[in-house]
Amino acid sequence: MESPLQLTFVNFKKDSYIIVEGKQNADRFFIIRSGKVRIAKEVEVVEEEGGNVLGPGDFFGVVSTMSNHSHIETAQAVTDCTLISVHRDQFGLLIEKNTPVAMKIIMAFSKKMRYLDEALTRLTLKNTAEADPSHLFRVAEYYARQSLYNQAFFAYYQYLKYCPNGQHVEVARERLNKIKPYSKAVYLDGSKEEFNRFYPKDTMIFSEGMPGSELYIIQKGSVKITKIVDNNEVLLAVLKPGDIFGEMAILENKPRSASACAFEDAYLLAVNKANFERMVQTQPQIVTRLTTLLSERIWFIYKQLANTLISDPVGRMYDALLIQLEKNRVPLKSGASYSFDFGPKELIGMVGLPQGEGNLVVRKLLENQKLRLADNKLTVIDVSEIEKQTEYYRKMQKIERARKESTAVR
Repeated sequence: MESPLQLTFVNFKKDSYIIVEGKQNADRFFIIRSGKVRIAKEVEVVEEEGGNVLGPGDFFGVVSTMSNHSHIETAQAVTDCTLISVHRDQFGLLIEKNTPVAMKIIMAFSKKMRYLDEALTRLTLKNTAEADPSHLFRVAEYYARQSLYNQAFFAYYQYLKYCPNGQHVEVARERLNKIKPYSKAVYLDGSKEEFNRFYPKDTMIFSEGMPGSELYIIQKGSVKITKIVDNNEVLLAVLKPGDIFGEMAILENKPRSASACAFEDAYLLAVNKANFERMVQTQPQIVTRLTTLLSERIWFIYKQLANTLISDPVGRMYDALLIQLEKNRVPLKSGASYSFDFGPKELIGMVGLPQGEGNLVVRKLLENQKLRLADNKLTVIDVSEIEKQTEYYRKMQKIERARKESTAVR
C-alpha cells in the first residue's frame, strides 16, 4: 500500500530563526502558509530576484534539502507565521499529488539558475551570459583555431541555420566546406523521431548561443559542459550517467548559455517540451531527480559566487577545492587522502584566472606539502588541510572587509 503524504504544519513566532546558514542535516524544506519570512546569506553577492522577503505560497530550504548539502541561507520569521514542512522523502509524493507545485518549484529554480548563472558569469568571466545565435560564429572560429573540427563544423552549421543573413555567412560557408572531410557531426538538426541518441566522443550535442528545445538524460558515457570566454574554453562540469542537462531551453525558451560535448561516447535520452510535461505527471521520480539536480547546481553556484569574494587567489583555489570535496560528499576526516579528477588547468578555470597568472598561483599552492600533483591530477593527502586553509583565508577576508568598512565610516 502506498504511504500517505505527510505534511506537518509548524508555527514560528516573529523574529525566530527557522533555518541557519551552514548548518548540516537539511532534510526538510518549507512552504509558507501565512506570514512573512526573511532570507539572508552571510555572503550576499547578488540580491535575490524578487527580494529577500517571502510570503504565502513561497518556499525556501529546497536547494539544501534536495541537494542534501548544508544550508546556504538563514531564514527568520518577520511576522508570526505558519509553515508547511515537507520532508525530503515526501517530495516525490507531493509532486504526484500536486503537479502545479512541482512545476512552480522547477520554474522558480530554473529562473534562479539563470539569474545566478548570469551573476556568476559577470563576476568571474567578466561578460554576460546571454548569448544569441550570432555568437555561434565566434564559437566555431575558436574551435577551428584549435583544430577541433567536429565542434567547429557543428557551430558553423548552426550559425548558418540560425543566422542565414548574418555578416559572416560567406566565411562560415567556405570554412564549413573546407573542414567537412575532417569532421564528424551528428544530429545537426536534432530529431523528431529518435529520442535515444548516440553521440561519439568529441561530438557536439549543442552549442552556446543556439536555441534549444530538448533536455537530455545521460544513459551511458559522459558529457562536458563548456563555455568560450575571452578566447578560452572554460570547463563548467563533467556529467555522468543519470545526470540531466539542457533543461533551461525547455523551461525558459532561452538560447543555450553553454555548450555540451560528448566527453566519451555518450548514449542520451532526449526529451522535448511536450514529452516533458507528460513526464511531470506520469514520472514523478524524473521530476524529483531534476529538482535534486537543479538544487545541486544552485547550491554549487552560490558557493562559487561566495568564492569570487575571496581576494587572495591562493585562498580562492583552496575554497574551490573545498567546494569540490563538499560537492562530491567527501567526509573531511583528518588524515584521509583524496584524488581530484582534474589538474591545475581546470582549477585555474574554476577560479577564473588567466592561465599565466594561474600557473604562478598553482605553484604557490603546491608549496603546501599536503598537496601533490601526479599524472596531471591534484591529490591531497589530508582533506582536513583544505578545510583548515580555506577557513584561514575566509577569516582574513572577513577581517579585511571589516577594516575597509570601518575606514569608510570614518
